[in-house]
This record gives sequence, structure tokens and C-alpha cells, in this order.
Amino acid sequence: MPTAPASSLPLYAQVEQTLAAEITSGALAPGDQLPPEAALATRFGVSRITVRKAVEGLVGRGLLEIHRGRGTYVALPKIRQELTELSGFVEDMQALGRMPTARVLDKRVAAADKEVAARLALSAGTRVYRLERVRLADGVPVSFDETYLPFDIGRKVVKHDLRTEPIFTLLEEKYGLPLIEAEYQLEATACDAHVAQALSIAAGSPVFRIERTSYSLDSRPVDYERLYYRGDLIRFVTRLARSAKTRRG
Repeated sequence: MPTAPASSLPLYAQVEQTLAAEITSGALAPGDQLPPEAALATRFGVSRITVRKAVEGLVGRGLLEIHRGRGTYVALPKIRQELTELSGFVEDMQALGRMPTARVLDKRVAAADKEVAARLALSAGTRVYRLERVRLADGVPVSFDETYLPFDIGRKVVKHDLRTEPIFTLLEEKYGLPLIEAEYQLEATACDAHVAQALSIAAGSPVFRIERTSYSLDSRPVDYERLYYRGDLIRFVTRLARSAKTRRG
């Protein structure tokens, strides 16, 4: 094989090993498109079936991603986000050394439907502020956020530049609403066309859908969000402890 050292490994494993080394070294950078099968087969002097098996191995290792109808690309490194305390997107990304930014897609007054009203402890039909934003890390869309705020809070928050000013910071530092705790519900799902367009991914792509209700003093709900994180870019991590009761069992 012209570009791989002599090895007792099967040919597909040698191709996989060489491409993995190029990805690790940065010769193939995140987001780069892999050459077509035929070109790789010529480069390595192997069959296209051998190349295909090597690529499948790299996909399985999370180093490559196949975008149907577009080609095979070097995967972006996943963001490791810990679910250990209540924090906002800006705080999370800054802690990881990423540059957080946002695009505001929509902000308007809306009538709370039954679910939103229940989350914010309001009557159905009560006016709330509804915001749509795309959250980016180092310029890459990571999350689509649909945020609902009680009207009296929202009318203050929307006066600010939400591209640069985090809502959590505004609530706590500008309007005296300390965030004490939040309830999270997380599930894996396929994104619809609206979310896909906002995140620059294909409709039906896997996303993590998080529903988060944040509470201030006296258990007052002040922020309800539906967050859609790209499944190809994020990995959520937490640490669990066994209770004393469980240990006794």
C-alpha cells in the first residue's frame, strides 16, 4: 500500500489506521470532506470495498460522519457538557474555552398554551414572551433555544441585546431574580425542519431535546425553555452517587 507502512494488519485496518492518524494530526481537519471512495482506493492501492470497510470503522469510532447525499466528513469534536449544576449556555461554553455567541431569530408576545402555562404557573392564555435563538460555539450552531418568560420579566429582558447578554445573567444581576434550581427533562429525538434549518443540519437529524424550568426564590418559575442540542456535537455527562438507603440494600 503506497502510503501506509508494512503491517500484518488487514488492508482495511491499515487504511483505517492511516486515515485516523491524519485526522488526529490535523492533516484532515474537522469539517473536511473525505475524498471519494474511488480516489482513496487509488491512493491506497486497494478495492473500494476495502475503503468502505475502513470508513465504516472510522464512523463507528466517531471520527467520520456520513451526510447522506453530500459525502463523508471529518467529525467535529464533541462538546463535553456536565449536568452537575444549573448554568447557562454562555457559562458552559466559556468554562470549556469556547467562544459563545447567539443569533436571535424571533421575539414576540404570545398566549401561553396549556403546557407553557403549567410550567410557568400561569393560566392558559396568559401573555408571555417567546424567544427563539440559535446558540453558537466558535461560530458553529450547537443549540436552538425556544424560551418562554412571564410577561413582566420578558418585557424587560427583550430590551437588551440578547446576542451578547445571557438571559440568566440579566435575571440575576439586572433584575434581582437569583436562580435557585431547575427541573430538567432530556430525551433523544429527531429534529423537525424548523429546528434543522436553524442548526444548519438535515431535517430528521438526531438532537437532544431538553425541557428546563428554572426557579427563583419561593419556587417561582421565571424561565421555561425547550433546548435542542445537536446530537453530533454534544455529549452530556453527569456523576451519580448511591444513597445510603440503596447501599444498605
